[in-house]
Amino acid sequence: MPTVNEFINTGFESHQCGKFAEAENAYQEALKLDCENAEACNLMGVLKLQQNDIETAIMWVEKAISIKPCEYFYETLFQAYIRGGFYDKIISHSSDVITNYPKSFPLLFNIALAFKNINNNVKAIEFYDRALKIDPSSYQGWFNIAHSYSIEGQYKNAVSALKICKKLKPHDKETDYFLSVALLQTKDYKHGLKLFENRPSKETAVALINKTYPNLASLDRLWKGENIKDKTIFVYYEAGFGDVMMFSRYLPLLKKKCKKVIFYPQRPLVPLFEASGLGIDEILDGFIPEQNLEFDVHTPLLSLPYLLGLSGEKVFESPEGYLSFNPELAEEYKEKYFNNDKLKIGIKWRGNTYFDEDRAIPAKMFAPLLGIEGTKFYSFQTFEGSQDLNKLTCDYDITDVGKDLVDFGQTAAAMANLDLVICNDTSLAHLAGALGIPCFVILPYEVNWRWHDDLSKCDWYNSVKLFRQTESGNWNGIFEEVESVVKYAKHNQSNWAAAQLWKKLRDY
Repeated sequence: MPTVNEFINTGFESHQCGKFAEAENAYQEALKLDCENAEACNLMGVLKLQQNDIETAIMWVEKAISIKPCEYFYETLFQAYIRGGFYDKIISHSSDVITNYPKSFPLLFNIALAFKNINNNVKAIEFYDRALKIDPSSYQGWFNIAHSYSIEGQYKNAVSALKICKKLKPHDKETDYFLSVALLQTKDYKHGLKLFENRPSKETAVALINKTYPNLASLDRLWKGENIKDKTIFVYYEAGFGDVMMFSRYLPLLKKKCKKVIFYPQRPLVPLFEASGLGIDEILDGFIPEQNLEFDVHTPLLSLPYLLGLSGEKVFESPEGYLSFNPELAEEYKEKYFNNDKLKIGIKWRGNTYFDEDRAIPAKMFAPLLGIEGTKFYSFQTFEGSQDLNKLTCDYDITDVGKDLVDFGQTAAAMANLDLVICNDTSLAHLAGALGIPCFVILPYEVNWRWHDDLSKCDWYNSVKLFRQTESGNWNGIFEEVESVVKYAKHNQSNWAAAQLWKKLRDY
């Protein structure tokens, strides 16, 4: 009759060979001889974890720990908890780990990860810090703590952590990109823009244009900042609508350095740029065959500030209201929707949430604003999220303008009739800012790099005032603040157009 250890060894050999059924039989035989064998219990847990039976795996490993606690068993247990999303259970063991395994990098790292996943980044930073003191060579540790620093607005600490990541992986593009974002958050555009050239959206945009125009847009024709005084440059979009509107401020400066600018924006932006000029010589409204197009060099739009050698405050410079609207179309919208003497406020609560769901605001959060006397609200919500308007129109008088808008030229013309825009971090905020329309942008707790670490003002747009959540997921406090400012604006409506009033509102 084999002994307990012999059954365990036989099971372990089968386990390593991927013969899971034979391994389980051997472990079960060992447990029949010794039901309190911690090693057999843990191996059963490991086996079940590999078979994706999370709950059974946890049961076996918890039993192993109850019999004979050890660091290795806890590592297995934490992996099972992570696979099951049971982060609170990992956290419940944090005191035991600090007391009994204070030098265990894997356990401290996973506790930090658990805190990060429940949005307690302050505690996550504490445990990442403990782990990194044990193993300062952990790339993932420094990378994760940098992200937690960034969420908490500790951007300089994020930069320091990511610089260590770069030393550990000197040629890693992902590291360069995230370091660039951290540098941009601290307004270090001198160093950040160079690393920003490693952004994934640039690679995607260049590859697409190269595939579309293989002879014209070859990689050797990619503009690198050299003299192009007598050349034609082809500039094309990348990233989202808001990014393109924001970075289009550099097109007039580019025009001063070349003979001709051909610009290829997303089709919904074409009418807006046709009305705005910006020194663009030719705007492509969709695909043009290669034989009908001619240019010397090409670049994606978001590379312009780097290629133009901008840094410091020069990055933010642009004429007030550098984008324009069609005045005749604006008059049509006025007669249709806006011909009243109330404080006219446009709202939007949702943009493209494919990458960032946190930016979306529940539509119901706008309800307290809608009841402010003397105001008239207009929904500019389009596509995703427009169905939520029904939750507001049942109780409040709100006009749906978004249903009539098919491009940004129409959106700009309609917005020209507004006194104020209130929206989440979305393309509408950039359009309002670029048009010079007063706008309140409501930000989540984790702030996008472009809004920087000083939210007392908006560096990109003079007409934008920023509001940020004080804690993750809590929209109530921020809307109470917005409500008080809107009421102040309504009280001073007679002087609304005065520049000094808007300055007071921005500083309110």
